[in-house]
Formats: sequence, structure tokens, C-alpha cells
Amino acid sequence: MEQLNKVELIGTVGSVYVKEFGTTKVANFSVATNYCYKSSQGEPVIETTWHRVIAWDGPDTKDAFRISKGEQVHVIGRLRIQRYTGADGVERSMVEIVASRVGSIT
Repeated sequence: MEQLNKVELIGTVGSVYVKEFGTTKVANFSVATNYCYKSSQGEPVIETTWHRVIAWDGPDTKDAFRISKGEQVHVIGRLRIQRYTGADGVERSMVEIVASRVGSIT
């Protein structure tokens, strides 16, 4: 059976961290997306969701290493769940997007 794990986001960049591992680099950054709707009283409501993104150095992710906070970005990738045990001994998990394509929107 064919399966699909694909995410596509257009949003605003938050924090950006770039690390180097020998000859390769990895960018970790956050992207905020907004969902707008009207409340039961007819008032507009904006719901913001923050997404964690990781992009390894590659031909389609070069923009991930040139983006800065506040820029609009288009990200295509897949979801990955990272599980870990915190310092307090509690098991936690976080969802991140492993980017296969990152593009800056100007």
C-alpha cells in the first residue's frame, strides 16, 4: 500500500540556527502559520501555530541557510516525531518537519 507523508507550509520565519558537521550543514528554524476565522460573536480570530523545521544542506534547501527572522518562506518536507526523555525523567515527543525544499518568498 502506498503511503504519503508530505507537508507544505508558507509562513513567517522565527528563530534560525545553523550548525556545521564537518563538510555538511544543518539549519534548524521555526515557521509561524496563521489560520483565520470568525468567532461566534463575528469577531475575526487569528490562530498562530509554530512549526519546527530541520533542513540538511542540499541543492533544494540552500535558501534555508540564507533566511532570517521575519521573512516569508515556503517549505516542503515530511513529518517526523522525535521522542526523548527529559531531565526530569518524563518521556516527551516533538513533531518536526524535515525539509526537502525551502524557498524564500520575496
